Amino acid sequence: VQLQASGGGLVQAGGSLRLSCTASEGIFVINVMGWYRQAPGKQRELVARITSGGSTNYADSVKGRFTISRDNAKNTMYLQMNSLKPEDTAVYFCSADLRRHEMDYVGRYWGQGTLVTVSS
Repeated sequence: VQLQASGGGLVQAGGSLRLSCTASEGIFVINVMGWYRQAPGKQRELVARITSGGSTNYADSVKGRFTISRDNAKNTMYLQMNSLKPEDTAVYFCSADLRRHEMDYVGRYWGQGTLVTVSS
C-alpha cells in the first residue's frame, strides 16, 4: 500500500494551498484518513481527519481555515488550506486506516510528506 501526498509549496501569509493524498489501488476498505503535520523541532500533530462517511475533526488551530474532504471512489483525500499563517509551516503527512483485503486487520499507513512553507 502506498499513499502519495502532493500539493505542498511556498505561499505568502494569507494565501491558499490544496493538498492531495491518493492511496494505491487494490485496497479493500479505507476507514479514517487524516492529515498530520510536523514543524521543525516539534512533535507531529493531527491537523484534520475524516471518516469514510464524511465526519470530520479539526485541530483548534486550523478550524475555519482548513477543510478536509475525500473522494472514496478515487481513494483520495484533500486538504484545502486558506488564510495560511507562518505557523502553518510544516511537513504535512497523510495517513489512512485501512484493510488491504477482507481478512486483514486495520492498519495505519503513512504518506511520504509534503512541505508547506508560509512566508510572512
